[in-house]
Amino acid sequence: MTETIELGDISIAVTRKGIKNVHLSVHPPHGRVTLVAPTATRLEVARAYAISKLGWIREQRQKLTSQARETPRKYTNRESHFLWGRRHLLTVVQADRKPYVALDHKRIMLTVRPGSDAAKRAEVMHEWHKSLLHEQVSSFIEKWERRLKVRVRGYFLQRMKTKWGSCNHRAGHIRLNTELVKKPKDLLEYVIVHEMVHLIEPTHSDRFISILEKNYPSWREARAELNELPLTAEAWNE
Repeated sequence: MTETIELGDISIAVTRKGIKNVHLSVHPPHGRVTLVAPTATRLEVARAYAISKLGWIREQRQKLTSQARETPRKYTNRESHFLWGRRHLLTVVQADRKPYVALDHKRIMLTVRPGSDAAKRAEVMHEWHKSLLHEQVSSFIEKWERRLKVRVRGYFLQRMKTKWGSCNHRAGHIRLNTELVKKPKDLLEYVIVHEMVHLIEPTHSDRFISILEKNYPSWREARAELNELPLTAEAWNE
């Protein structure tokens, strides 16, 4: 059961779980606030805790509001596109052949058939992004399967509007947001590790945090950096 605490213009969704400590979170992109408390916590105690953290909540929401957003891509010549955290300029070549993308130093070469629209160009780029991710993801999963002593039965790459990744711990599957191809590779690795830890502990419990802390000590810095990088211009829904 979820209850709500109202603090002025801020609504906080409160849930209780079998954990030891309170977890307060401000979620991108719009600053939704959640508070997860130990099972026996009274609502007035949770409210008092939230009030004590009001300054921090407002600070986090302000960061999200001021966060840079990518302008919509038109897939035209000399347009900026990010790849693994670095900016590249796009060159569009029109040729009557199967569309493809190639990387030439700091330039992305997009070859499309004459008359192709922005939607078709975006589709070609997205398929290329997935191929680049596949090259990296497999090696990261293999590395962390050994360290965490878990097995990923399958992974999927897709556009995701509200998450960088997700995990179905029962099926042993993880899903990754294709937007990760635009971020530095160490942030892709962090998301993979985060989701793989869910194969051991499905919830964001104290045990989950402990396992993540032990195996990926810089996870807080990685999470903060990931949420400070430009968001896609696509509409995000919570």
